[in-house]
Amino acid sequence: MERQGVDMSYVEYKDQEPQPLGESKEQQQGEESREQEAGRGPASANRQPMMLEGKSGPYFSSLDSSIEILKKRAQELIDNINESRQKDHALMTNFRDSLKIKVSDLTEKLEERMYQLYNHHNKIIQEKLQEFTQKMAKISHLETELKQVCHTVETVYKDLCVQPEV
Repeated sequence: MERQGVDMSYVEYKDQEPQPLGESKEQQQGEESREQEAGRGPASANRQPMMLEGKSGPYFSSLDSSIEILKKRAQELIDNINESRQKDHALMTNFRDSLKIKVSDLTEKLEERMYQLYNHHNKIIQEKLQEFTQKMAKISHLETELKQVCHTVETVYKDLCVQPEV
């Protein structure tokens, strides 16, 4: 299984209009429309000379540092996620290896128990076969004796039947 991580090295930050922390675009637009109605013009017009002059005021340096902090924090979070995934991967690998060992041990024990049962059943079968062989030998002996008795009875009957009449 392949481990997956988050890679932020390819993310590009697009130039966005800087906003003061805590103010939304709707709030800025609301201020601009109020200033236009008041005849002062948009608030962004007041800010443009700073941007046109090329001076970076404290607002922009603060914003740049905030963006850098956010970038660093995002990278830290991504690194933490990747580390966590690596730990999870290592844990799962160890778990899989441990499970393989336990399954292997259990299989060996099961196989050993199975062979013990085979040996036990083989002994029982051997005993039964030996008894069967002995009984078959006894039956064969009794059959031979029975044939002898029949032959003797036949001989006696013939002797009785063949006697001359007196």
